[in-house]
Amino acid sequence: MFAMQYSHRLPADYDMQIIRQRAARRGPLWDDTQGLAFKAFVSQERGRHGAAGHVYASVYLWLDASAAANFLMGERFQAVIDSFGRPRVETWLPLDARAGTDRAQKASWLLREERSLDAGADRAALHAAQIEANRQRAGEAGPVAVWTALDLDAWRLVRFTLSSHEPETTNGGALYEVLHLARPGIGALA
Repeated sequence: MFAMQYSHRLPADYDMQIIRQRAARRGPLWDDTQGLAFKAFVSQERGRHGAAGHVYASVYLWLDASAAANFLMGERFQAVIDSFGRPRVETWLPLDARAGTDRAQKASWLLREERSLDAGADRAALHAAQIEANRQRAGEAGPVAVWTALDLDAWRLVRFTLSSHEPETTNGGALYEVLHLARPGIGALA
């Protein structure tokens, strides 16, 4: 598996309805993409849910890293570059990914939480704890999918929760509204 996100910061006066329309138009093109667990078209709007500004982002969980490479080197990513410029692409190594109890529901929210790893941390115990935490979260009402990934450059854990319900608390994480969720491979998750 392979996880990634790229984001586009937009001007404060940008009409976010344009982004909603783009996601509605382009989202279904991903609904049958081979090698993809899911792609979330997400946004943040300035002043809502702690967002400092307007952001349009794409968050991916790939089942097949070569499918991700083909996307990044192909026409679909060129369309992103043509529309917004070449973004910085954050990439992660997934440690655990699972479908939630509400996997059939419409995902409305994406919560991204980050945690730095101490150099002396017991990585095996931490990995086991992340698997258990994801298992518990996936079993709650609301989650469509939960996954934790390792940022090897910054040595931090990044947990994503796609949910049909708005979280009661973000615990300092970034909350995004899901505009479209393409999920051709979600059934392959634990």
